[in-house]
Amino acid sequence: SDRARITVRDILAASPRQLVPQCGYQCMSCCRVFPTLWSLKIHIQHSSQEGYSCKVYYRRLKALWEKEHKEQEAASPQG
Repeated sequence: SDRARITVRDILAASPRQLVPQCGYQCMSCCRVFPTLWSLKIHIQHSSQEGYSCKVYYRRLKALWEKEHKEQEAASPQG
């Protein structure tokens, strides 16, 4: 499928400052704080039910990372 699949690794890579000390994990799209990484991932997957979509933010971010990675691979010398 063409849809980017968002993983826990993608969420953690979104920001090195995503872990909020003694509070949990912060969604980089809506800035809400969640007590566990699992609850953050569920929030991202189901945010559209709340009237907005944090999933779109993470999908776009992942697509940009993948594009940048492919460009870097193409630009790197082979051999």
